[in-house]
Order: sequence, then structure tokens, then C-alpha cells
Amino acid sequence: MSAQPIAENLFTEDMRALVGARNKDTGQIFFPLPLTPNDHIEPIALASRGTVWTYTVQRFPPKTPYAGPADPQNFKPYVVAYVDLPGQTMVESRLTGVEPDDVKIGMEVELTAIPLDPDAPDAEQKLIHAFQPVQGES
Repeated sequence: MSAQPIAENLFTEDMRALVGARNKDTGQIFFPLPLTPNDHIEPIALASRGTVWTYTVQRFPPKTPYAGPADPQNFKPYVVAYVDLPGQTMVESRLTGVEPDDVKIGMEVELTAIPLDPDAPDAEQKLIHAFQPVQGES
């Protein structure tokens, strides 16, 4: 069994974009999709590239209901950023493929999928969205 997204409707079927929502009345775009169909929205594929608007480093295991590795002995810090998808919305996401000291506001990033817990058995593996630096850019 291959790894599956942590939630339904997180990615498009080809996993090349996140699924956002557009309010049919106002045109406002947001992420993630609302939990009820009564929000008068339509799903849309979000841009797969954006820029880091701001970020922080998660240096300790998040509290419940966090579903990833929470053992303080084995926890590895990671970067969490708000990624601006131009003309659409901002997405809170992990950054991958970059050290915390190398992250820069305005850095161009692109969507990818990463395992929530890289050490979990394949049968239990869940994929989450993340952004990584655009190749060839600094």
C-alpha cells in the first residue's frame, strides 16, 4: 500500500496542486476546504508556486491533536511558513529541502508532498503538503 494524503480533498487527483475553495458569492479563495457543503463554495486547484510571506521554526513537538511524531527524544525541528499564492490566498505549510537558517522572506517555493512521519511503516504513512525552494533559485 502506498502512502495516502492525510485528508480527503487536500490535493488534486494528480497531486500537483492543493484543493482550495472559492466562495461563489464573493470570489474569495481560501484553504483548506470548509467542512460543510453549506458554505456556498466551489473547489479549485490552487497555484503550485508562491513565495514565503513569513515563517517560524517548530522546535518542540506540537500538542494533541497533532498526528505526527511527538516523542521529544526523536523530534526533529521543522520550518512552518505562510506561503503567498499570488492572486489567491495564503497557505500555512511546512517547508522542506531548506535549512531554517537559509529560509528568506520572499523566497520562491513550489508545492510538494512529504510524509508526516518519515519513520512510520509504509502501511501507516500519511502525506502532507509542503513547499520547497524552486530548483535553481536561491
